Amino acid sequence: MEDIKKLLDFKLIQINREQLFIADDPISIPHRFSNKEDIEISGFLTAILSWGMRRQIIERAGFLMQLMDQAPHQFVMQATDRDFSRLEQFQYRTFKGVDCHALVYALAMIYRQFGSMENVFSEGYKNGGIWEAIVFARNTLLKFPHEKRTEKHLANPDKGSSAKRINMFLRWMVRTNEYGIDFGIWKSISTKDLICPLDLHTGKAARKLGLLNRKQDDRKAAEELTMQLRKLDPDDPVKYDLALFMLSMDQQLETC
Repeated sequence: MEDIKKLLDFKLIQINREQLFIADDPISIPHRFSNKEDIEISGFLTAILSWGMRRQIIERAGFLMQLMDQAPHQFVMQATDRDFSRLEQFQYRTFKGVDCHALVYALAMIYRQFGSMENVFSEGYKNGGIWEAIVFARNTLLKFPHEKRTEKHLANPDKGSSAKRINMFLRWMVRTNEYGIDFGIWKSISTKDLICPLDLHTGKAARKLGLLNRKQDDRKAAEELTMQLRKLDPDDPVKYDLALFMLSMDQQLETC
């Protein structure tokens, strides 16, 4: 494990030193904003769209911000029915306008009832942990009018999902801004409890390094990987998500 830690720590230093990652990653969308509420709304919607090619995700998430007048918090708090209907022209892969309309409307209701997205996730978190936070937030979002098809865009860990996109969003919000990548704007959830976002890239790198044996990219695999990463850093295991992703992308694993 010592050699693995050295490799991953080196990769994190390289990411920071060379200012890699942000410009070509979906996290660049919330980095356009400085207000906490704008960051979390744009971050959540971008995370929901984060599957497929990163360039396309950034382009479509950027277009969604345009539809929200580049002021997502103001939009959800002040939008009229006509403003919300504008969102129905949005589409990215299987995420249609009707899904966009429903989720942004649900966010508007959440800010009115809970005050912030952090309060929603924290409510679930204090009742059991990260998985409970994700399930509680999902159930809260789905209390508001939506079509059945929209539900598939909100991962359900209770059904075995690794909830990669939501765990990535939580990483963005909770983790320290040490490398200038994540935001660290949510203080009610501890970094030590975060679950590593698991996708094709991080899974490939983790299996190559011997950090993950389970073949499916599901909840159990995300838990297994996170448990191994906690051996490297018990207080901030999910920081290694960045290193695993970049190792997979630059194929450095082939010689390690």
